[in-house]
Amino acid sequence: MDIQKLGQLRDYFASYRSLPSYRYMQDQLNMKSKDTISRFVSRLKLMGFLDMAPDNKLIPGKRFFERPLSNTTVQAGSFTAAYSEGGDYITIDEHLVKKPSITELIPVAGDSMRDLGILDGDTVIVEKRPLANIGDIVVAIIDDKFTIKTLGKEKDLFVLIPANPDFDIIRPREAFGIYGVVTGQFRSY
Repeated sequence: MDIQKLGQLRDYFASYRSLPSYRYMQDQLNMKSKDTISRFVSRLKLMGFLDMAPDNKLIPGKRFFERPLSNTTVQAGSFTAAYSEGGDYITIDEHLVKKPSITELIPVAGDSMRDLGILDGDTVIVEKRPLANIGDIVVAIIDDKFTIKTLGKEKDLFVLIPANPDFDIIRPREAFGIYGVVTGQFRSY
């Protein structure tokens, strides 16, 4: 029951970027009394889903953004066993962002990296750093413009390799910079 009501709070937060007042919660969660709401909030605080800000406003706790991680996989070929309950919980940030202080999300425009599954409209997760290894997917800066390519080397020169045969390898004539290394990506359907 608490998990279902927590889901309603998460939906509210997704829509309004804040948590409702106790009075609004009482109406929306169909709870009869303020005492019932108070006990519900206390349970969620104990479990780490809710917390209090210094100004005594209710805020999301550390576990508020956790999502279930299934303990089964889904096959992209043959069928797999049906979904089973259980598994761990993770936050998407915890899964995709290893170094928050240097991480930036950058939307992708174009299809030069499509053969690596990086498509127009995707968002890449980039750790901002000026150095990368050969083979890393990087966001490079050439003539004050971003491009996303695989970092390669020909003889003693760095090159930027697309993952689409319709695009040419970029062989920078001038110095170019590495803005960051791609560590992940996501897309919405």
